[in-house]
Amino acid sequence: MSFIRKTILYLCLLLVFILLFYFIYNQHKKADGQLKNDLNETENILKLPQPGFVSAYDSTKIHNACLKWFDTVLKPAGFNGGILVAKNNKIIFEAYTGTGHIPGNDTITYKTPMHIASVSKTFTAMAVLKLVQDGKLQLDDEFSKYFPTFNFPGVTIRCLLSHRSGLPNYNYYMETFGWDKSRFVSNKDVFDYLVNHKAEMADITAPNTHFSYCNTNFALLALLVEKITGESYAEFLRNTFFIPLQMKDTYVFTLADTLTATPSYNWRGKIEPFNFLDQVYGDKNIYTTPQDLLIWDRALKSKLIFTDTTLLEAYSPYSNEKPGIRNYGLGWRMYIFPDGNKIVYHNGWWHGSNAAFIRLLKENATIIVIGNKFTRTVYHARALTSLFGNYYKLEDEEQLEEPKISNINPDSVIIKPKLNFKKPTTKKGINVNKSN
Repeated sequence: MSFIRKTILYLCLLLVFILLFYFIYNQHKKADGQLKNDLNETENILKLPQPGFVSAYDSTKIHNACLKWFDTVLKPAGFNGGILVAKNNKIIFEAYTGTGHIPGNDTITYKTPMHIASVSKTFTAMAVLKLVQDGKLQLDDEFSKYFPTFNFPGVTIRCLLSHRSGLPNYNYYMETFGWDKSRFVSNKDVFDYLVNHKAEMADITAPNTHFSYCNTNFALLALLVEKITGESYAEFLRNTFFIPLQMKDTYVFTLADTLTATPSYNWRGKIEPFNFLDQVYGDKNIYTTPQDLLIWDRALKSKLIFTDTTLLEAYSPYSNEKPGIRNYGLGWRMYIFPDGNKIVYHNGWWHGSNAAFIRLLKENATIIVIGNKFTRTVYHARALTSLFGNYYKLEDEEQLEEPKISNINPDSVIIKPKLNFKKPTTKKGINVNKSN
């Protein structure tokens, strides 16, 4: 009996030893794997050039002017968010106001990611151009080359990037053709509805005949990125841009972020709830900070990721039917002046979120404003361009992509579809936010 007990005891001790060894081995294996991942991420880090010189005089002058604009123009308009102004990649002015939740005590800081709406298009465009640069596709490839069921002949990747596809806007046609608004729309749904309801869409125009700002273009381009790379759109941006550039407070919104993402509010401070269009990406749905957007700006100028040829293509004007200084490149809005100078920028608006990302290429200056409480004053940040050059006569560019909205009561506006459908199944007037 004593022998049996000893045998059982030894076996139990042996089992404990084996389990302990297995646990320690696995922990070391996990740690080794994590170390390899960390090393891989470290190896992929891109070292951006250091900020350049700005004289004390210029720095003080720019800072004081920005502070005055922030205190007397932006904040009185009910702004809730952050602003950053840089010269030669050096931050000259940076300020934050308000809270992530209204009311709340989670003060907005340089680490608070906010929705940049259509400024996201700059990432989508450059992701596509990176694939072009790497020889994985061509700008003049038709979209149907990669999606054979796409029944819109002549629509090329270049047409999509420059908003010259002639396609209708999914913001309108998803509801018009009976989408169940209790379910989120996906990018694939945008594609499927476009293809399946083509015969019912009367206002489709011939590709590459005129500029028509359309979110559908960039929702489709996100699908293209996924098709070519075999990664999700979010993974590709993370691995190609966010990690190498150490944009640690930037991400592509998914359902998993619903409870943690910084919410947006209308001009009264009332929360803007998520709606059925909030899962479509490529045209919107990147959350970031002013500091991370400055990193993106610096990366574009550093040429560590993109060649001169790629950047020249991105900033080339494609819509020249109408005279004037305003134009659109490949994912970038532009002011092009008679002397050849350019301001490259993009605005964004989705629900209560507004963003302005303005890049003065000649002067190497950057103006960034991101807010989560609706105010059109965010777009007036273009006035700060006068600190770097004779740009004070810039026109109001928002009229190209937004309905006329009074700061008094933007909620009263109902955005009506710009399309005429042969067989409408719902009312034409739909109360929907635009991503611009």
